[in-house]
Amino acid sequence: MTVQRLSRTDMARRAAQDIPDGSYVNLGIGLPTLVANFVPEDREVIYHSENGILGVGPAPAPGEEDPELINAGKEPVTLLPGGAYFHHTDSFMIMRGGHLDISVLGAFQVGANGDLANWATDDEHYPPAVGGAMDLAVGARRILVLTTHTTARGEPKLLERCTYPLTAAGVVDRVYTDLAVLDVTPAGLLVRELVDGLTGDGLQELTGAPLRFADDLRVLAPAGSA
Repeated sequence: MTVQRLSRTDMARRAAQDIPDGSYVNLGIGLPTLVANFVPEDREVIYHSENGILGVGPAPAPGEEDPELINAGKEPVTLLPGGAYFHHTDSFMIMRGGHLDISVLGAFQVGANGDLANWATDDEHYPPAVGGAMDLAVGARRILVLTTHTTARGEPKLLERCTYPLTAAGVVDRVYTDLAVLDVTPAGLLVRELVDGLTGDGLQELTGAPLRFADDLRVLAPAGSA
């Protein structure tokens, strides 16, 4: 059976399912920004952008972009009714003051102990860019990571210990990849969901840390699949 990796859209949709009603949530630049497009109909989630927005909505339709309304990644966004924008300093007070329930961040590497590395690599073509990542990683009550399971070269991103400079130590709670959903536990990485067609041994070969598998392991399926 061919393994069907989740698309970026399906990864974001899956992460959105775990965000409780009424949560204040920051979305990191890149892939995590897609999560705002998939708020379940029965929930209200207040999305925050570190450049100074509360109430970020889905991406605007083509041709309806406002060049003065952007997120921290300089991508056009919408503002939901009741939303607000404010000074960058106030935005960082929200981040550092413990007012965010969740932060959804990308990652270059995640350690089995919950360490997060997402601001620098050893690739000279991609200069370090920490932005507000450190503030978000330690300021939010819960950290969700959204990333591909491996690099473009097939190297694992989930490792026993990160080799890149850390953003924060021991902060990651759950990881969503294009192959699995994993929890960070005191005993290491616990696989909760796995894409159809991929065995546990197959996932382990693509992971740089020992894996355990939940007794109620579920199938991680793309949207609209049977």
